[in-house]
Amino acid sequence: MAKNADTPARGSLWPTAKRFLPLAIVVAGLGFAYLMGWQRFFTLDFLAESRESLTSFVASNYWLSTIGFTALYAIAVAFSFPAASILTIFSGFLFGWLTGSVIVAIGATTGASAIFLAARSAFGDGLRSRVGGRVKNLADGFEKDAFSYLLVLRIAPVFPFFIMNIAPALFNVPLRTYVIATFLGILPGVIAYSYLGQGIGSVLDAAEAAGTSASVGDLITTEITLAFAALAIVAAIPVVIKKWRSRKTPSGA
Repeated sequence: MAKNADTPARGSLWPTAKRFLPLAIVVAGLGFAYLMGWQRFFTLDFLAESRESLTSFVASNYWLSTIGFTALYAIAVAFSFPAASILTIFSGFLFGWLTGSVIVAIGATTGASAIFLAARSAFGDGLRSRVGGRVKNLADGFEKDAFSYLLVLRIAPVFPFFIMNIAPALFNVPLRTYVIATFLGILPGVIAYSYLGQGIGSVLDAAEAAGTSASVGDLITTEITLAFAALAIVAAIPVVIKKWRSRKTPSGA
């Protein structure tokens, strides 16, 4: 009899475990990557040391390299590995800014969509149904203009990339809206970093001649930061206008 009493309890745990399984795989994969020390491959020092062998491999295996790099980028983003900026620079260096931008945009959107679905499976519906008050009002406003809000937040990297991959899962954002807003929103940054990557060779040469190490921070200028801010402001204009019009429209209209 005791065995039969335990059976429903065990069965009731499976739906919860199933919801959190994708996110658990992500956390386990991220921990494994750090344990193996793979972060050392995502540095400009590694690019400086290996650029000749990498460019030679890409030249000899172009399509394999293109597909492989796209998959690598998607996996890195899906497992929230903090390597988006450096991998985008790698892509520009290895494939040129145009092809590199296409590779990164596809890989990043694919990986971001995967972690979005994993987070939505674990937290989305349950957490969304529990919020109330000001948080609920914020959530409702975000959901009404999900595309515009996501587009602005993607263009202006106010929050880390991995946070913006997960946060929309806490709201009822359709996957299609998430994918399109992500793809379009990351394009300006992707193109900028890929273009920087295309010319990174001279930066690496200068750093090597000076006996120092180059870093991503050395490549980011005030002009680039201001350009991202200007793009975000332009993208936010439709949201502001829509809210302004809704406030002016009488409630009974």
